[in-house]
Amino acid sequence: MKLISDVLNFVKGITVYALVGGSGTGKSYRAKLIAQKHGLEAIIDDGLLIRDDKILAGHSAKKEKTYLGAVRVALFDEKKHRDEIAKTIQKLKIKKILILGTSEKMVNKIASRLQLPVPSKIIKIEEIATQEEINTAIRSRNVEGKHVIPVPAIEVKRDYPKIFYNAVRVTFGNTIKNLVTPNNSKRFEKSVVRPEFSKKGRVSISEAALTQWVMHCIDEFDKDVRIKKLVIKTNDRGYKFIITIDVPFGTQLSGKINDMQQYIIKNIEQHTGILIEEVSIVIDKISQPITQKNN
Repeated sequence: MKLISDVLNFVKGITVYALVGGSGTGKSYRAKLIAQKHGLEAIIDDGLLIRDDKILAGHSAKKEKTYLGAVRVALFDEKKHRDEIAKTIQKLKIKKILILGTSEKMVNKIASRLQLPVPSKIIKIEEIATQEEINTAIRSRNVEGKHVIPVPAIEVKRDYPKIFYNAVRVTFGNTIKNLVTPNNSKRFEKSVVRPEFSKKGRVSISEAALTQWVMHCIDEFDKDVRIKKLVIKTNDRGYKFIITIDVPFGTQLSGKINDMQQYIIKNIEQHTGILIEEVSIVIDKISQPITQKNN
């Protein structure tokens, strides 16, 4: 009872902010920037207490083998887990904390379970990320199964080597959609992981089916473009297409080719669930439009 009383007395001076957004929308990717902007000392994200690029306490929901198990960890369902976090906050006298969650209800529940005040400020992911950035983050989550932990690789490799995937260094400029940062740009290292619960198994599609799909996409995009050759390469991450085409005279090549690449990637990934790592388009020759030839 004394411990609970001490903790309750301690948290009266704590300021809590929350960053809210759907799963895979990029909260962890931007958490460190938000924390620095508002002078928040620590971040609570998916079961972890993080400060100054260090995991101070807790264990990551991303090591769970099932999605339900990950949710329980993120919500601090186990008393031992939440007590560990609460004691560490008290011991280190942390006064300003950012909680990440998928909804206001979730962050309020986390705050309550960790014996913290209700967040005094709620920041929504839409306030600090464009819709295009959010869509890109969701694609990475849904198609590739990639998640971000906002600490350097050395922290994750040590504690969670089995799910570690890659390290990324990102630089945020002076502004990020309505968020003005200090004068100098911010550079952070983050860890990309692939939790067990996100590994749904590699979707396999025959080359014949993919060839037909690519031909259909190009025909929909522009009926005057003719495929001369299609090479499909695959590895443990996804597929690469090398497409040789003839294009009509007068085609604005730079913009159109890029749009065609994106159209193929978006359509095939959306309908099949496979990952397209790269689409390379090689122009063999520029010819008279097929529609004119047939007239």
